[in-house]
Formats: sequence, structure tokens, C-alpha cells
Amino acid sequence: MQYLSIYFGGDMSIISDEIKTRFKEYRVASSVTQKELSDKSGVSVRSISRFENGEDISLEAFIKLMETMGLGEKLKLLIPDQRKRPSYYLQNEKRRKRATKKKQEKHFVWGDEK
Repeated sequence: MQYLSIYFGGDMSIISDEIKTRFKEYRVASSVTQKELSDKSGVSVRSISRFENGEDISLEAFIKLMETMGLGEKLKLLIPDQRKRPSYYLQNEKRRKRATKKKQEKHFVWGDEK
């Protein structure tokens, strides 16, 4: 969030608008019409038009559009794959299934110390 706050002022609508604008510019620069994109992706022309004009579409539709435009690899950069970390390949390490807070160590006291 720090990067987004610095770069876009923290306003999520600005970030969303920027993504939509960049997508439309990329599509136009690639000489792909909305109709061609619709035919290849399976997303309706109306949804593509709405998206490029600032309205929201489903995540599934967005992913289809990105894949069709050859930008699917870029989606991997959004959230790093934790299985690709070096610690993943250690045989003895258990895979984490949920986040937990670290417990503070309690020092043993005999009871006669003051």
C-alpha cells in the first residue's frame, strides 16, 4: 500500500482508472478492436466497453482480457508465489496454512527469585 499511496495518492479509484486507461491504450496500440478481443476472449463487447470507459467488470473477465492480450504473465507479478521461495524446497519445513502471531518466550522462574 505504501507504493500505491506514494504513486497514486492512496486513492483506489485513481489506481483502477489508471489500469483501465493503460489497458485500453495497450489494446489500441496493438490494433485489436473490441469486437476482435471479444471473439478471442469470450468477454462481451459491452463488458469490454464498460471496462475501458471506467466501469467495473468481474475479476474473471479481467483475467480473460489480460490473457487474450498476452499480458497473463504480468498477473504473476501481482502476488508473489510463496512456493518459489528457497525455504519451500527444504524437505523438513512444514507448509504454512494460516498466518499466526509469534508467541513471546516465557522465562522459567523458580519462584524464589525477586
